[in-house]
Amino acid sequence: MKKLVYALFISTFCIIQAFAQSGKVFDNLSMKSEILNMERKYAIYLPPDYETSERSYPVLYLLHGAGDDQSGWVQFGEVLNITDKAIKNGASTSMIIVMPDANTGQRGYTNDVSGNWRYEDFFFEEFMPFIEQKYRIRTEKRYRAVAGLSMGGGGTFYYALHRPDLFSAACPLSASTGPLTREEVKNIMQRRGMPDAPEAKMNEWYEKYSVTEMVKNLPEEDLKAVRWYIDCGDDDFLFEGNALVHIALKKQNIPHEYRVRDGAHNWTYWRESLPEVLRFVSDGFHQH
Repeated sequence: MKKLVYALFISTFCIIQAFAQSGKVFDNLSMKSEILNMERKYAIYLPPDYETSERSYPVLYLLHGAGDDQSGWVQFGEVLNITDKAIKNGASTSMIIVMPDANTGQRGYTNDVSGNWRYEDFFFEEFMPFIEQKYRIRTEKRYRAVAGLSMGGGGTFYYALHRPDLFSAACPLSASTGPLTREEVKNIMQRRGMPDAPEAKMNEWYEKYSVTEMVKNLPEEDLKAVRWYIDCGDDDFLFEGNALVHIALKKQNIPHEYRVRDGAHNWTYWRESLPEVLRFVSDGFHQH
């Protein structure tokens, strides 16, 4: 009888320990946005020791692609299992991962050309302050990073280039790099139902959301203020924009990691990218 009780105790203890070593994901949370005049959803990963500690954590803002929402990285990207494993084996430091929804109202991480839809303003003025007040997050630049895939890779470029004072690292994966030419802006506006946008506004939008244009024109100190990890598969249809950004950074001697692996524009590729993203941003969070 004693052996049975002891065995049950050990079994229960092991189950509790295994549970305690797992992080938690919540994928249907929301906040009120005054800028967008609506409720905005988000998902969040909390590391295994979040509920048992009183410490504050670094944060990674992880952006989804077109057609997904805040649950994309949870459902298809397996962020819980991958991050738990990376923390357990020492490849990643414990961090909070925040995944906002950019697929409601309008799709994307930008402000629109008219100024009527201001998602980027929402992200910086409402979403980040809300998240970093609600959760135990270290708010210094060195403990904040941004990453994302496809459309979210574009958002990663935009946000880190627009606000290099806020992010220590940026990891665009298979990124949409915005319009490569001014002519492309007209096609984008056509698809978004704004074919009659004034040319001056379209030029302004191009200069703000063409990654290659920003890399060419931003001050060197801004480009060097962020650690860059750019990853795009050799069979990805967005290879050109990523290659051009790499070349532009190389020409200006801006330090960055550029990876071209075997793969296409799919979750198989991005699930393999995530451990490297966690390793890369963790390296910046650490003291050397």
